[in-house]
Amino acid sequence: MSDSVVSLCAVTRRFAEVTAVDDLSLEIGRGETVALLGPNGAGKTTALEVILGLQRPDAGRVSLFGGSPWESVSDGRVGAMLQEGDLPPGARVAELVDLVRRLYPNPAPLAETLRVGDVDQIADRRVERLSGGQRQRVRLAIALAGGPELLVLDESTAAMDVAARRSFWTAAGAHASDGCSLLFATHRLEEADQVADRIVVVANGRIVADGPPDAVKAIARARGAVSFRVNGTPIELLGRLPAVEEVELARGRATLRTADPERTLRALLGAAPHLDDLEVTTSRLEDAFLVLTREEDSR
Repeated sequence: MSDSVVSLCAVTRRFAEVTAVDDLSLEIGRGETVALLGPNGAGKTTALEVILGLQRPDAGRVSLFGGSPWESVSDGRVGAMLQEGDLPPGARVAELVDLVRRLYPNPAPLAETLRVGDVDQIADRRVERLSGGQRQRVRLAIALAGGPELLVLDESTAAMDVAARRSFWTAAGAHASDGCSLLFATHRLEEADQVADRIVVVANGRIVADGPPDAVKAIARARGAVSFRVNGTPIELLGRLPAVEEVELARGRATLRTADPERTLRALLGAAPHLDDLEVTTSRLEDAFLVLTREEDSR
């Protein structure tokens, strides 16, 4: 990629007997919004820490903007929001963001940083009086304070409710819409599908899929789900239906994860013709995710 922002070539990182990142190669260009998607323990955080220069790879090469991660971070070209971190009590939001931005050679204007981080309405509030979602948005504003060309986020919405997550991604997306690159790690399928224009699926430290959301979903091909209200349907029957891979029961409703929804549905209707509130869905990101991670685990 000629205009590469992030470049990893055959990167491996081990911790004693555990290989957290295994021969991983990845290129991210300017203006891309990329989700690093995978289950807990897949190696996402280690990969981001290698990119940021917080971990040294045991093998392979890493570069940001054609140089070392340390140069790019110190120059203010990279902003990051990691899983661990808190805000100093007693500080006001605007004071804290302004303190951080003054550490960089070409920071964004304070008012713009507060606005893009969606914290301008709480700029005078002390951090100990903020809600969890507000504190995360302040941490995002701090990551944006240097005017970065690359924003890196690690599981940044893990403890947020739906409204707080929506507000957070609106703010992060506003920065990315200005032509900057956004790389975020998540295990939330809906975040990857809704926010990213490219999804990199990681399992056991390896990349198992890389492409636009629709292309990743297509890996599931005809997979999907058949769901309905149980209402007396014999539960023991469901797992024996053709192509059914998983049966979920919740709140009086059964959901059958299936490799062939049409075949499963024909057999189900033959065995239980009177079903209530029947729904059939196909090719979701979740189905592709399960296919990919199961294939990797089976190796």
